[in-house]
Amino acid sequence: MPFKEVRELRKSGKLEEALTMANQDLEKEPANIWNKRSIAWVYHDYLKEYATKEYFEKFVDFINKIKALELPVDEKMVFDTCAYQIGKLIFSFAHDEHTDYYKINILFEHIKDFHFTKPSESYSFLYKAFHKCYKNWTNYLQFADWWDFDNFSSQDYLSEEFKEKQIMSIVEQAYIAYSKKLLEGESKEVEGFILPKAIDKAKIKEFLPKLEVIIENHPEYQYPPYFKAKLLLALGDEKDVLTNFIPFAKKKRNDFWVWELLADTFQPEDVRKMACLCKALSLKTPNEYLINTRQKLTEILIKQNKFQEAKTEIEKILLARNNNDWKIPKQISEWTEQSWYKSNASQKDNFLLYKQYLKSAEEILFTDIPEETVVIEFVNENKSIVNFVKDKSKHGFFGYSGMIEKPKIGDLINVRFNGEKQDGFYKVLSIKNSSNDAVCNAIKDFQGNLKMREPASFGFVEDVFIEPSLIVKHELNKNDLIKGKAILSLNKKKNEWGWKAIEIFNK
Repeated sequence: MPFKEVRELRKSGKLEEALTMANQDLEKEPANIWNKRSIAWVYHDYLKEYATKEYFEKFVDFINKIKALELPVDEKMVFDTCAYQIGKLIFSFAHDEHTDYYKINILFEHIKDFHFTKPSESYSFLYKAFHKCYKNWTNYLQFADWWDFDNFSSQDYLSEEFKEKQIMSIVEQAYIAYSKKLLEGESKEVEGFILPKAIDKAKIKEFLPKLEVIIENHPEYQYPPYFKAKLLLALGDEKDVLTNFIPFAKKKRNDFWVWELLADTFQPEDVRKMACLCKALSLKTPNEYLINTRQKLTEILIKQNKFQEAKTEIEKILLARNNNDWKIPKQISEWTEQSWYKSNASQKDNFLLYKQYLKSAEEILFTDIPEETVVIEFVNENKSIVNFVKDKSKHGFFGYSGMIEKPKIGDLINVRFNGEKQDGFYKVLSIKNSSNDAVCNAIKDFQGNLKMREPASFGFVEDVFIEPSLIVKHELNKNDLIKGKAILSLNKKKNEWGWKAIEIFNK
């Protein structure tokens, strides 16, 4: 059989003889599938021999010869084997300091009609090779759409270990790369003119549901939520950005760039923008990493006429840029020439400024946790602890140090709780004073005549208990008409709930 003879010639390294025989067979019967298979494998062996940069043209020539055979769709084995040779050549280009993207594009164009097995180890190998070139490759999105992320194998979703270090899965890398390219935008040519890069919002909207599936199915992947937030930000959807980004931000809250990104979700006049920038700059980070963050904060400080603080930030920017021989941005140079810059002295640092905004910044991370309005029942100033009541089912105590100043009995406050209580103690994420129209079922106004039974030193107005200290303080007498405020309180001795006056208004 000719097919068998050609194979034996190939295996013995006699490629020229194998090619001659395979060509003769194909010329005699060009439609014979066995003849096509026979010469396709010869072409493959030449690919294997020419899978180096110096033989690029010959490699492409044999790629075209395989393509010209027009093998049927179910003839996948030769294509799968060729994928390894194509990938090998792509990897060699990727390792160059200056990747030849022209040749990368040629290879991509020539294999678009190949019938690879999907998913398969060889098809994943092909993706990994092209992926190595994605950073400056203008056709990456086109390639990724053609390759189709639905074709990743189950193994591709797993992280790998290299030199005793965990490497993120190729799937996570792929979704990150695609996101980055969407955020970079693409240049378009219109009537011979190359337009500036622009973000394709329609393409982002098409990609987001796929990214969401990855986030839901693989919570162990750290960065897809970050890029989802970036993509939503590119669409101008601030509310969704916060909702989707906060879980990621909580995990990476000690990284300055997380706070800088969070700052980008807010408008310049929003105090939360400044709070996030201050939080970013408060973290321990080398100064050279912070120059863009400082510049963003400086712009806000100048608008607020905080010139001393602004100059402090500018000097730190200049220090980092000069130490690294980096170019000074035009905006920085213009600021240093203005009168306010020359007439103000800088400070050692702006940490006191940052500190003022840390609480506001931290609270942003908890916006996904609802606030609960409670009333303060007791204050222990020495230990910075308050007892609170929300209703009969939720009450206890928590520490307030650094969160709220000078709390008083009867104050309504909004609290975000961190989990359930332990022996009456709650951990809290945030505390702030409630608005004037806040409502809490554990406090009420009362009015009525004071009822007292002698010789008791306490009394009642309807169901509200008036303790002796209030009677003495306000010089109350039996049957006095009084108004006041009462709080829901648990009588621990009787284990009964009742109302207790905390304030008298008209005496």
